[in-house]
Amino acid sequence: MPSSLSSPQLRLNLSEGSVSFSFSPDAATNLKQAIDTLMNRLKVNATQTGGKSQPQEPMEYRYTGEVFLEIFCNPNIWSSPFAAKVLITLRDERIRLNTEAELTRLIEDVNQFLEQYG
Repeated sequence: MPSSLSSPQLRLNLSEGSVSFSFSPDAATNLKQAIDTLMNRLKVNATQTGGKSQPQEPMEYRYTGEVFLEIFCNPNIWSSPFAAKVLITLRDERIRLNTEAELTRLIEDVNQFLEQYG
């Protein structure tokens, strides 16, 4: 558990392992809003039939703090919100992590962070 003197830590659970980093409740709220918009776009794609789906804009979330975080998802390539995955880039001056995570797991991680710190 982080102490009251340290900044809140967002923990992202990945397919193999997890990563934690300093993140603010305001940034988590912004990320949640971006995810909510993405979910709506995914639902639109999932309900369109007849092969004439309207292309949806991708989610490109960026956060710069102690680390740089970028989360990207193209809703046009996933059949449903439950199948969707996001591409995550997390870096600072010493390390860079590029990975993929399930959208549903990202949602759970952000919600848990907001429950704890928001």
